[in-house]
Amino acid sequence: MKRVEIESFIKSFLLFFISLGTLSSLLIYLNYQNELEHFDKELLAKMQLCSYSLKCKEFQIDFVTKKNQSTYQLHKKEKEVSSLYPFKGGDDFYLKLFYSNKTYNKEIYFLYQESFKYLLLLTFVVLILSILFSLYALYPLRNALLLTREFVKDILHDFNTPISTMRLNISLLHREFGENKKLGRIERGIENILLLQENLKNYLNTTQSKKEMFNLSTLIEERVHLLENSYPDLTYTIEIPKDKIIFIEKKPFTRVLDNILSNASKYNKAKGSVTITYETKDNSVTISDTGKGIKDTKRVFERFYKEHERGMGIGLHIVKKLCKELEIKIKLQSVLGEGTSFKLYLS
Repeated sequence: MKRVEIESFIKSFLLFFISLGTLSSLLIYLNYQNELEHFDKELLAKMQLCSYSLKCKEFQIDFVTKKNQSTYQLHKKEKEVSSLYPFKGGDDFYLKLFYSNKTYNKEIYFLYQESFKYLLLLTFVVLILSILFSLYALYPLRNALLLTREFVKDILHDFNTPISTMRLNISLLHREFGENKKLGRIERGIENILLLQENLKNYLNTTQSKKEMFNLSTLIEERVHLLENSYPDLTYTIEIPKDKIIFIEKKPFTRVLDNILSNASKYNKAKGSVTITYETKDNSVTISDTGKGIKDTKRVFERFYKEHERGMGIGLHIVKKLCKELEIKIKLQSVLGEGTSFKLYLS
């Protein structure tokens, strides 16, 4: 199951299980109270019969002074369960039949055990029903997701042919005309399409990669070098120790860097700068730019949210998703017209 399917299954299961479980517990409780009431009525009836004959071994007999006590009722006290009855010639006394509280609690405990057994059985039944219901509710969603994934994968695969044709023709044009600004812009456009394609592939791909040790400075230099040719007017500054080694899943971490660096370059000012620094004290990487800034920093990680016409609005959503998987805390600061800074706290 994919993460979204697992989340849907858990939510459906919890909703169904908690609802039915609560209802079942309430029914068992009401049944227990009904059984307890029935037991008390039977006990009172036995006491009443005993008050006529006084031939009953299970109850003890005593006489108490009349003090506005209620008769023919069951009185539950700390040490005993009793009932009072008037008798002939007893003007100042009541006949008291009482039952040991310890014995009474044993009888009640038996009722409690029976109710608890029913509750366990009913909970098991509700558990099975909840699982079956959740799987049944998840089935159409899973089919829809599979169809959507397959459709998007097919579209992404079909992108390769026209993109390869465009790149080949641009290479031929470079040979014929040499360096040209218009061709450079077309190349950057193709690179953006390739980046969007890669983002979509990464968004669809949820397979886990393994952690590995690698040089942070070398990785960032490689990623920056890929962007420098597309943005020759920008200045890239890397302030990371040459010997800095980190232990993390390299491929998803590289995608995080690529998305942030791409945005920092794409939405920068003319002759602007991008700075990448590392802080040892909190083991963090900061990518800062002198670009346009972000209006709504709270929504920028939402899927398909974008503040410019360029792009599809999924790059930073993927960054947030990957950071969560990598257990990287990400902090964003941005000032309109001055620039944006992303800080990645490596775990």
